[in-house]
Amino acid sequence: MVQIRVRRVLRWTGRTVGLVLGLVALALAGVWVWWQPEPRARGTEANALWARHQWIGEPHTEDEYRRLGALLRDNAITDVFFHAGPFEPDGTVPAAKYRNARKLIAAMRAHAPGIRAQAYLGQIRTVDGEGVIQIDDPAVRDRVLRTDATFLDLGFDGIHYDFEPIYPDDGAFLTLMARTRELTRSRGRLLSVALEQSTLLDAAQPVYKALLPRAGKWKYPPRPTDDFLRKVAGLSDQVAIMTYDVSLPTRSLVGWHFARHTERTLRLIGDRTTVFMGVPTYRPLMDWAEDLPGALRGVRRGIDALDRPPARPYGVGVYADWTTDAADWAAYRAGWLPGGKG
Repeated sequence: MVQIRVRRVLRWTGRTVGLVLGLVALALAGVWVWWQPEPRARGTEANALWARHQWIGEPHTEDEYRRLGALLRDNAITDVFFHAGPFEPDGTVPAAKYRNARKLIAAMRAHAPGIRAQAYLGQIRTVDGEGVIQIDDPAVRDRVLRTDATFLDLGFDGIHYDFEPIYPDDGAFLTLMARTRELTRSRGRLLSVALEQSTLLDAAQPVYKALLPRAGKWKYPPRPTDDFLRKVAGLSDQVAIMTYDVSLPTRSLVGWHFARHTERTLRLIGDRTTVFMGVPTYRPLMDWAEDLPGALRGVRRGIDALDRPPARPYGVGVYADWTTDAADWAAYRAGWLPGGKG
């Protein structure tokens, strides 16, 4: 009798596993078929680049600046986020870290006129005692703002924030954003911000909160909800979505990821603020399916799904200049820029 029950359980388990595997195979096949057609949309000429700290912290020759300017112009980069921090725990940045900033700004004016140089500032947020900077502290926020003003005085065209992690109910972050925008607008400059990719379903946010305790050693970052993303868009001139680090097993699934987030983000905030969808020029060690051409193709498929273009400019944010070689830039031009110049 026991043997009969065991055989029934094994038979039922085998059928269930077979059904699940069959459904997974059908889903993967469907995504693969969806992925095959060439996107109709081309890319745009409003794009950003995250740039390494050495541009601000170290001296460079005039020829190096000239080559940087040519690279930015050739690849339709409109905004460069030059790493200028990170913030110290008290909200300051030591002057030694940006000792070359004035020369960089002068070189950008000479060799890349019209391309905006923004000070890229951020830090690991303190949550439950883990992390570096506590922006819940009003005194720290005041010093952050004074640091921002210092970089604007140096000639930067804007402030680009990247604080992590940021939760959808983060009032301190929204307060900092509102005060920073007052500062940047009073100077005629920009405020941009890097955010994690949003939830594809806001109802999943309680699951994130349950599974991911609010601690600095978070394994996966929290995702902005629709409402939070709209609030941030209303306080910023530009939003860059860190869409990379996908960790999906096939190229078509990675493409679907970029397409879905592009369509969703542009629908949500594309009429409110400039949007840059982050694309990688590095190859993650554990992610063999994610690469720049696939990401760009996915972004274009997301644009295809829109009923109309967003009211504000949009494009991609290339992450990052220190991992991008000549072959990557050629792939970027071929797979993104209007006309597909390789």
